[in-house]
Amino acid sequence: MKPNSRQNRPDYRRIAVDVMLPWLVPVLIVIAWQIVSSLQFVSAKLFPSPLTIAEAGWKLLSSGQLSHHMGISLQRALVGLLIGGGLGFLLGVVNAIFKTSYRLFDTTIQMIRNIPHLALVPLVIIWIGIGETSRVFLVAIGVLFPVYVNTYHGIRSVGGDYIEMGNVYGLKPWEIFLHILLPGALPSIFVGLRYALGVMWLTLIVAETIATNEGIGYLAMNAREFMQADIIILSIILYALFGKVADLAAKLLERRLLRWNAAYQP
Repeated sequence: MKPNSRQNRPDYRRIAVDVMLPWLVPVLIVIAWQIVSSLQFVSAKLFPSPLTIAEAGWKLLSSGQLSHHMGISLQRALVGLLIGGGLGFLLGVVNAIFKTSYRLFDTTIQMIRNIPHLALVPLVIIWIGIGETSRVFLVAIGVLFPVYVNTYHGIRSVGGDYIEMGNVYGLKPWEIFLHILLPGALPSIFVGLRYALGVMWLTLIVAETIATNEGIGYLAMNAREFMQADIIILSIILYALFGKVADLAAKLLERRLLRWNAAYQP
């Protein structure tokens, strides 16, 4: 018998729904916002319409300012994520595998984790100054702990039977890590990554209010001085869009790397 070609075809309707449905609520909010603004229930200077904000964004984009500030913010976020996330992943792996390391470092890490990292802003300014290093440091501290906790939990949750089976088949320790521990921990690691991405943007918003002349936060702070509500709201929307896109990218990567897992199959 020939295989049914219809079963092998991608379901474009389902793909379109999966892509468009997450944006339905934001689009409805924007439409309602435009209607309320058109009816002038609130002063346009205090609460500008989406069209006014889009016009302000287009002017900034045409002048090259918006792309420049967006690039700076994305660079800060990415560098902080790589440093903090990488360190959190390494600490999670080492503490999950080596009992001595866990006993030595975990308590200290948990103590530091319970300190709100944004409360360190005055101290970071004194220690590091108001340069780029302080902003990247705050972002790195913010993302480190979610990645660490979920990496540690994911590796420790892998059943001992799988490790014993790997030993029976003669796998070396690094092979057991790559083929058993890491794949088994990936669902938990991605939970930590997605949570860390939210913390990353939240931290960046605060970090970019520290004396700076670049970044989306600078746009918002500069607009506040001139009472430009449209640019302030535009900055907030950009942070929200960055967070949404980052989360979608993490989900796509999660589905790709975990397509072997029954829980991630359609």
